[in-house]
Amino acid sequence: MFDELLQKTFFENTVLSYIIVAVVVVVGMLIMKIITSVVIRALHGWAQKSASTLDDFIIEIVKKNAVPLMYYGVFYVATRNLTLPEALAKGIDVLGIILLTLFSIRLISGLIAHTVEQVWLKDATPEKQRGFKGIMPAIKVLVWGLGVIFLLDNLGFEISTVIAGLGIGGIAVALAAQAVLGDLFSYFSIIMDRPFETGDFIILNSEHLGTIEHIGIKTTRIRSLGGEQIVLSNSDLTNSRIKNYKRMEKRRVVFHLGVTYQTPSERLKEIPGVIKEIITSTGGTTFDRAHFSSYGDFSLNFEIVYYVLSGDYNRYMDIQQAINLMIYTAFEERGIEFAYPTQTLFMEKT
Repeated sequence: MFDELLQKTFFENTVLSYIIVAVVVVVGMLIMKIITSVVIRALHGWAQKSASTLDDFIIEIVKKNAVPLMYYGVFYVATRNLTLPEALAKGIDVLGIILLTLFSIRLISGLIAHTVEQVWLKDATPEKQRGFKGIMPAIKVLVWGLGVIFLLDNLGFEISTVIAGLGIGGIAVALAAQAVLGDLFSYFSIIMDRPFETGDFIILNSEHLGTIEHIGIKTTRIRSLGGEQIVLSNSDLTNSRIKNYKRMEKRRVVFHLGVTYQTPSERLKEIPGVIKEIITSTGGTTFDRAHFSSYGDFSLNFEIVYYVLSGDYNRYMDIQQAINLMIYTAFEERGIEFAYPTQTLFMEKT
């Protein structure tokens, strides 16, 4: 009687077939549970010995994506031993494709997010981190869109028509949002190439100058020396010539001074050496040269060149002020007079 019960047929399958499938599913699930527990435990042990975050990422990927797929694989293999209605068999196949696509999308999104965080944003400024986090949803939408297209194609839908429609629509959107997309790509260029960062003092086309306050997806804000805020599109910045004074390692300084024509030649010969001694004794500088350069309309002109070993403008002005004061004192001690615009009139008595 028990054998007759096992041989009874329901929906074209015997009771024995259903029991075998149930046993295979249960035993397979238990085996997969044991295997995954052992593997994950081994991965955790490996992760504790490593300082890298890659191993932790791999463990999360295995737990969230690989393990559910393996459980479904056990169920899928077990049901292959049953004679199923065409609709049900197709439904199981479709479910497998959906799960595979879903977990693949999650895997790719996770890899992109991990790469961005650990490679590009590891030593980035907080503003750059916020910028990348702001565009991550757009990247995820793109990945999900490609995944859905792949899924529809595998489910037998005519995807070429959809892609053609998306292409035409994409062209229309691109033309309508050309300026916005240009600023967006310029933002990526600024983030990747890093010609400047928040806090840098820049001069743009010798017209706008100030300190970078914020780099946004469409615009960048600059605080000018006058106090007002200058808002420029990212395209304007990438298409312009920019001087970044924050990255100046040393500043070349050229200045001129003139003495009167009544200065004795012995004093003229002393002036380059005096100036060299003054600049050399001033900290944070490197002397280059000092020469009697030309005869002016009312002065004997000297050209002096030296370097300030800092890009800070206030530091440069402090040093230049100290040098000017010491030159004035040295000239005063030697009786050397600075020239200023004068004119001598010779009157003939008739």
